[in-house]
Order: sequence, then C-alpha cells, then structure tokens
Amino acid sequence: MTAAPGYEPALREVVAAAAAGSRHADEAAEFPVAALDAMRSTGLLGLLVPAEHGGGGGGLTELVDVTMGLARADMSVGLIFAMHCQQVVTAVRHATGPLADRLLPELGKGDVYLASVTTERTTGGHLLSSTSQVRRDAATLTIDRDAPIVTGGRHADAFLITALAPDATAPTQVSLVYARRDQLTVEVRGGWQPLGMRATQSVPMRLTGEIPVDQVLGVPGRFREIVAPTFAPLAHIGWSAAWLGAAAGALSRLVQHIRGDGRGQFDPSSELLLSRLARVRGRLDAVHALLRHTIGVVDTAADLAGPPVQMLVNTLKTQAAEQCFAAIDEMVELVGLRHGYLASSPLYLERVFRDLRSASLNYANDRLLLVNGALALRDREVRLV
Repeated sequence: MTAAPGYEPALREVVAAAAAGSRHADEAAEFPVAALDAMRSTGLLGLLVPAEHGGGGGGLTELVDVTMGLARADMSVGLIFAMHCQQVVTAVRHATGPLADRLLPELGKGDVYLASVTTERTTGGHLLSSTSQVRRDAATLTIDRDAPIVTGGRHADAFLITALAPDATAPTQVSLVYARRDQLTVEVRGGWQPLGMRATQSVPMRLTGEIPVDQVLGVPGRFREIVAPTFAPLAHIGWSAAWLGAAAGALSRLVQHIRGDGRGQFDPSSELLLSRLARVRGRLDAVHALLRHTIGVVDTAADLAGPPVQMLVNTLKTQAAEQCFAAIDEMVELVGLRHGYLASSPLYLERVFRDLRSASLNYANDRLLLVNGALALRDREVRLV
C-alpha cells in the first residue's frame, strides 16, 4: 500500500461499497462483506502499519479521517475499521521478536482483518481482569475462550485474545494473545439482533486451540501495561471518530434536504430552524475540536498513563457519545416524522439514531465517569493537557 497521504482512492472505493450495501446490512443484521472485501483489496486494512513493514505508514490523524469518512456512509463500517486499527496498532507497538517479524509484514499487506476478543461472560467488558484459564506446556498455550461479543468474528482472519496468564495468581494478571484463525476452532454460539450497530455482527463465540507461546504480546500477565498507552486511547479515539462521522453525515444530508427537496417544508430564514441547526452544528464542532486535541496529546505526551491524559481520553469518549447522540436526536426532532423517524427516508436519520444510541453503552459512560472522578481527586493541581 502507498504511504498515508495516498489513502483517498482506497477510502472512496470502500465508502462506495459500504453505501451500496448499508440498507441491506442494517435490515438483515449482516456483516458488510463487500466493504470488508474492498478494505482488503485496496490494502486499507494496513493503513496504520509502518511503511518499513509494507503498510501505509498512517497515524492517528489518518485513523480519524478514514473512520469518519466510512461512518458518514455506515457507522458500522466505520466502527469495524476503527476497531481493526486498534488491534493493528497494538500489534505494531507490543509484538516483539519472532512474532513481530512474522506478523507485521502480514498486517502491512492490508488484507488481514484482525478482531478483538476482550469481553467475558463473567467480567463483561472489564479489560483488566479475567477468569479465562490458559494451560501452558513447553511450546504451546492451550486456550478455551468464551466471549459474549466479538465484532466481525465470523469474518476475522485473526484475533487478539485476552486471558489469564498460565501462572496467574490473581484475576488481574491478564495476557494478550495473538491467534490466527487457522490455529483455532471457532464456534459461533448465538445470533445478533440489536437495536443499532447491526452490521457489526458482534456475535458470541467460543475459540479453542493450541497457540505457540511466542504469540503473547507484551509481558505475559501484564496486559494492563498495554491498555493505558495503546488499547484504551485507540478505542476511544476510533469510536469517537465513527460517532462523529455518522452524525456529521446525517447533518450533511439534512442540510442538503432543507436546501433542496425540503424547501416546501422548511423556511431557511426561520429563526427556530436556524437556532436548532446552530445547536446541532455546535455539538459536532465541539466534539471535533476535542477529538483533534486528544490526538495531539496522545501523539506527544510523555506519560499516557498519567491522570490528566487518562481523564482527557475518557472525557473524549463520554462527550462524543453524549453529544453525537444529542445531535442526531435534535435532527430527528427538527425534520419530523417522515424524514426523521421512518426507515424509508433517504436521509436514514432513523438508522443513525439507533446506531448512536449505543455510543454511551459501548464501554459504559458511567464506568468511565467513575474512573475520571477518582482520577480528578488525585490531580490536586488540575493539570490540563
């Protein structure tokens, strides 16, 4: 794949595939296979792999730009790409030795879709603890992992899997393991019929197999050291970009409707209309500013685990979730029943509304606010970053 500045043709191709299949994927709760095929064929899946490994050499700015572009057409596709990139950057930063030598050139080709297996039935989405046991002999790790949600798991070529380290003495001694699909027996254990994010097809799965011991990322049992600098920031930045892209796309379609076919319904000089549009646009501009600021901090901060940076990253997620949903809620109210509430409208605000309702629940805002409250008490000087 070409260097990061050359991703635009690939993005246009994937957006076209996503847009063409978005209605069917939402109605049937089916994975957007055509969009994934386009990501593979264009090499877009390798965008965040360094150029020396054959990837696109992109960074957080490219992650946000591409995710927003995809989410304008289909938020599920934006989320699928962003979550894949979270896994890719984790591999780039934390795979070492022979694993890095094998894995990074494969990811750099841009045709490997990498999924995340971090949820558990007993701990939910709590990343820093596990009850999943792993056995080890001299050369292999034996994994038996049951996960209630695996986004795109039916279609993934490989997985990053959290589980207890083999010698763990506490539930917080979690390891992160890379496994190719051909190293596992993969069993889908249920369906996927949610309110929104339907095309992510985040099904329950059981993954079992014997994995070489050198496929652990980072230090065994110390996944916590991967979460603060990489896993959490990439998740919150990527999710926020998808939510913002979906809301911005909805507003664009709404404005075009008001200035075009909707002229008989709307008076562009109406003070009520203008003030409502201003509130919606203001919410999106504020999220966008916070998102770009967070990228700058995460790219340059010396200590990503410090309370000020952690609070900023968590605040990005909670604010993006709340403000983007509030924006689409106002858009539905503004445009009315026919174009705001009915699934048949070409504006498809109803789908974006359902998709964005998930944002505050996707690693729950309440959980992050509790964390930020505790961190705020530790930061007596209120060091803003």
